[in-house]
Amino acid sequence: MKIITTDEKKKSFWEVEEVQAKAIGCMNQIRIFPEIRRQQMKGFGGAFTESAGYCYSKFDDEVKERFLKAYFSEDGLRYNVGRTHINSCDFALGNYAAVEQTKDGLSEFDMTRANQYVLPLIQDACTVKGEKIELLLSPWSPPSYMKTNGEMNHGGQLKEECYGDWAEYVAVYLEHLRAEGLQLTYLTVQNEPAAVQTWDSCIYSAKEEMVLVRDFLAPTLAAHGLGDIKILVWDHNKEIIYDRAKESLSDEKARGFIYGVAMHWYTGDHFEQLDLVKEAFPEKEIFFTEGCVEYSRFVDSNEVKKAEMYAHDMIGNFTHQVSAFFDWNLLLDAKGGPNHVGNFCAAPIMCTESEKDFEKRLSYYYIGHFSRYIEKGAYAVACSRYCSEIETAAFINPSGEVVVVLLNRQDKAIETSVGIDGMGTDLVLKGHTITTLIF
Repeated sequence: MKIITTDEKKKSFWEVEEVQAKAIGCMNQIRIFPEIRRQQMKGFGGAFTESAGYCYSKFDDEVKERFLKAYFSEDGLRYNVGRTHINSCDFALGNYAAVEQTKDGLSEFDMTRANQYVLPLIQDACTVKGEKIELLLSPWSPPSYMKTNGEMNHGGQLKEECYGDWAEYVAVYLEHLRAEGLQLTYLTVQNEPAAVQTWDSCIYSAKEEMVLVRDFLAPTLAAHGLGDIKILVWDHNKEIIYDRAKESLSDEKARGFIYGVAMHWYTGDHFEQLDLVKEAFPEKEIFFTEGCVEYSRFVDSNEVKKAEMYAHDMIGNFTHQVSAFFDWNLLLDAKGGPNHVGNFCAAPIMCTESEKDFEKRLSYYYIGHFSRYIEKGAYAVACSRYCSEIETAAFINPSGEVVVVLLNRQDKAIETSVGIDGMGTDLVLKGHTITTLIF
């Protein structure tokens, strides 16, 4: 067995302790059941935003390589998926769209902004990874001329007469990216469709999302040879994910076009809702597509608190049917931006004050306890715990390795034994630590 432990003082997940499995007692036991398999994991990654690409562009070649290896190499987090935005988002240098006015026409697509910062970062990441990274695309807002409020910010809705034009716009945007050699695998209908934001945003009801997918988006993607791209709905917080899924998937034709449901973490755990979605729609995937530590709420939280927010949510998600993890920005400046409306936040890797180098935050190492050891194609498996203080998730990799992640957010140390069929190891989990076991 291998044991990897990280705490605030030991920020290394690659230091592995080898131990021999032994018979364990019945007290203080965590039991793993590799034969009871649940969802299959699709991957781990983060977001290629314009802000991340802009910060990255300031690095020299040596720093760029170190940064990319930190996320995408075997020695780093081993990310294999990523998310990026269609048109601008709040983590961009300003509002932009590929077509700003109706008179320009879709044939006059201007991809300058996407090509300037986002595309080079994605392409360089693929080079370091040694293979194409599977991308999830999400729009924050259609161009202003398609919206009821006449602007990209402050919510508004897609004009009813523009549903077909917007579907065509999305298809052409994706065609441009695919022509650059990118692997476009997933698409969400709209980022946070229930939020009126001061930044790029657009409101849809669940029925409107369903109609857009069924009657416009899915047929248009197919007509452009993009029918292999998998569509997910919602892409917002968990507290109403079941209600939204129930309505968007109520239409049988739409249900056939919708691959799954995406969600964020900003309104709390609500892990039970994920089970409700899976029970009602067992064939659909559930993706975690965005989470970050917002400075508007958690600016005073320490690095341990930030890291534990990630690990707690990941364990809760993975034990309740989530099959992919997309963190928010891959890289931000020292202030938590740039962001064109001042909506700053933390990231696992952030620039130093000089913006010529970067530093890894503790959350980076906590994420690594999952992303480094849980392989694409792994299955989440069942486990049982003797107490609620040790948060636990378990997986079986395609190779047959069993991976168990244990989080202790308590101030005190907790004793436990972890095993399969009575064979395993005894552990003392120090307060505020995360531990990964590999059988």
